[in-house]
Amino acid sequence: MSYDHPEFAGSLLHAKVLRPKDSATLILVRRQSGAPRILMGQRAGGHAFMPNKYVFPGGRLDAADCRVKPARDLHPATLAKLLARMRGGPSERRARGLAHAALRETWEEAGLLFGRSMVADAPDLSGLTLFMRAITPPGRTRRYDSRFFVADAEHLSNIDQPHHDGGGELLTLSWLSLDEIASLDLPLITIDALQRLKPFLDRGLLPAQDCPASFQYHRGRNWIEDEIVL
Repeated sequence: MSYDHPEFAGSLLHAKVLRPKDSATLILVRRQSGAPRILMGQRAGGHAFMPNKYVFPGGRLDAADCRVKPARDLHPATLAKLLARMRGGPSERRARGLAHAALRETWEEAGLLFGRSMVADAPDLSGLTLFMRAITPPGRTRRYDSRFFVADAEHLSNIDQPHHDGGGELLTLSWLSLDEIASLDLPLITIDALQRLKPFLDRGLLPAQDCPASFQYHRGRNWIEDEIVL
């Protein structure tokens, strides 16, 4: 399926075509009681990319992320989906690095530790599911090849004691229901991710680790909705 996608990220257009940078996002779902709740934070107004928008924790892949050795590896299905159609040639180190980037950014932006008890601990990556991938279209002031992971918040060791001082990239961090999130100022790609996740949450489920991953990108003048299927 293809169509002309409207503004993807809410950022200004850029005359130079920028190369997408690898990034990773973590969609955390809290399911202890009542309606499922998702961790959301508002970006500061001074950011050039998506100012004031509500988003999931996430950010760019750092070289150091690829050097982290996990305590437990990614599920084979998640690893395989990360390797599929990877730009620049498939690399397991880079795939694990993307997973670690999502966890590191969640710590840096939200003060939450996923799959470990201390920052220095090797992370457990086994609870992450690759749910979606999207590449920012050409012409934006920032371009990312973003991988969206979904995980149960039960893997957080300090879920009720985040180390967040309010001075990070994400402000007003909250666990919100889908109904509450619907009233927020969201990037279109975040809305898309939530719409794809909703059928699972409505059934009290999270996507299985071998589920197809939505893959969205620009080709020519069209926005392509594809899938990564094992």
